[in-house]
Parts: sequence; structure tokens; C-alpha cells
Amino acid sequence: MLKKRAALSRTVDGYNRLEKGLKDLEDLAEMLKAEEDDAMLAEALSEAQTLAKEINALELSAMLSGEHDGDNAIVEIHPGAGGTESQDWASILMRMYLRWAERKGYKTRIVDYLPGEEAGVKSVTFIVEGEYAYGRMRAEVGVHRLVRISPFDANKRRHTSFSSVAVTPELNDDIDIIIREEDIKVDTYRSSGAGGQSVNTTDSAVRITHLPTNTVVSCQNERSQHKNKAWALKVLKGKLFEMEQEKNREKLEGLGGEKKEIKWGSQIRSYVMQPYQMVKDLRTRIESGNINAVLDGEIDMFIEGYLLKGPGKGAEVVEEDEVEEV
Repeated sequence: MLKKRAALSRTVDGYNRLEKGLKDLEDLAEMLKAEEDDAMLAEALSEAQTLAKEINALELSAMLSGEHDGDNAIVEIHPGAGGTESQDWASILMRMYLRWAERKGYKTRIVDYLPGEEAGVKSVTFIVEGEYAYGRMRAEVGVHRLVRISPFDANKRRHTSFSSVAVTPELNDDIDIIIREEDIKVDTYRSSGAGGQSVNTTDSAVRITHLPTNTVVSCQNERSQHKNKAWALKVLKGKLFEMEQEKNREKLEGLGGEKKEIKWGSQIRSYVMQPYQMVKDLRTRIESGNINAVLDGEIDMFIEGYLLKGPGKGAEVVEEDEVEEV
């Protein structure tokens, strides 16, 4: 409740600042009509640019007004088929998001990490903690495609790899998602993580299977089985909530006569390193030629572009030019 009140207060304050700024800009414009003044014109242009940025920021905050947009985000990354190459791509995506979170001042916590046999990760789950973490990260849900000359291919051929990103909110305990003991199966096993005192020397890792939905979550990065189970239940709660939300969305789309299919292979963004360098969001058509900066966490242009366009404003995956494989 306090977080919601603070968010509403910021929105109102932002609107009031904009209203005052527009009034001041109108006054400057009237003065410029009466008397041309280069210094005054420069001031007016500067004020207009500042107002434009504030309007964009306020519009973005309006798009982050969902019930759980202000919550922390639970992020899962899974590589597609392709073995080591796809697993390496999944680890690159993980680093991209961790760097982005660092730039935003968010905290991160890895709760489950299954390393690849040669490189990369087979799966990873981490929490992004901070204001509007879920609201922003939900823009990243989908399949991400990488095209590059594989460092794991002795013949230096170009490979296409896919990894999927799933995001759910970290729900508070007062959210009405009931998980009955008889509906879950709890398995314990030895952690495969980097280690530390008692981390991979005891059966502290926990895997929970929700039997009615066949949803599986795991956590192995805490030192005790109790803490790992608590985190796994938190992740499961978020997944079940998101599944319920998806059912409601599908029902509404059915009533509206429109239903978009989301499936493996319908990528939302492509990252091409060879034969040219380009990152392209296929929903908004926003592009960047600086792929190194993007992979280092500079992804706000894609997140904000998607949120401002929004699912309700026509954002959808569009066809892209294929890169011919060698």
C-alpha cells in the first residue's frame, strides 16, 4: 500500500511539474514573439528538450502501473537446442541482464544455476530486486536469437542460437496463491554450484514439482535446505500466478476474437555479430549497431521502446531478414 501511494504521489508531482514547465515555456514563447532574443531562444529550446524528456519519463511510468510492475522480478534463462553454443549464449544473456541491473542500481541474487558441461549454463534463475524491476523486465520475455561465428566450431562456421527468457513477479506473502502440500513433490540433491561452506557437500539443493501443473522449480545456491525450499516456493508461487494471468489474457483475447501464438522460434530480438553487427527488436523495430554495448547491459532503449509501444498499442513480432548460414 505504501509503495503504491508513493508511486501515485510521484506521478502527481511529475504531472504538476510538467504543467508548470509548459506554462513557463508558453510565457517564453510570448516574450519571443514580442522581442527576438538569442539567449531567450536558447533557453526556450533547452526548456523544451527538458520537458520532452520528462513527458517521456511520465509516459513510461504510466506504462509501469500494472498491479505487480513495482515488484522484484524472478528471471529464468534456458538455452535452446544446440548444446554448448546455445548454453554459452544463455550465459551471455545472463551477464547482459546482470550488467543492466547493476547500471539501474538494482540488486541481484542467483537462486539456481546449472552450469554447462563445457561452457555457459544449462539453466539459471535469478532475482532482480528494485523499484519496477518486474515492470521493466517483463519486456524481455520471449526467445532471443544470436548469430555469430561460433568459438566452439573448429571450422569457424556461423551458428544461430536461441535462448528463452521467462519473467515472473516476486509476490508478497499476502497474494492469494495457495500451494497445498499434497500438490507438491519435494526432492533434495547435492548442489552443483561453485561451492562454499556446506553448499555442495550436503543434499541442500531443493527441487519442487507442482503436480497439478507439472511445473518444476529448483534452488541450490543457499547453504541450507530450508532456505532453498523457501526460495523455490517463492519462485513457484510467481510461476503459478503468471500461469493464471496468462489464462485470463487468453480468455480475454478469445472474447475479442484475437489470439497471438507464442512458441519457440518466435524470437522477440535478434543479436547478429556476423556478417554484420546489429541488434534488432522484432516487436518495435528498434535497432542498435553497437552490439557490444547492448551485451554489456545497455538495453533500456529496447525495454522502454516496448513498454511505450506496449502490447495494447500494436507491439508484435514482425518478420525479419534471414541471415544465410554457412
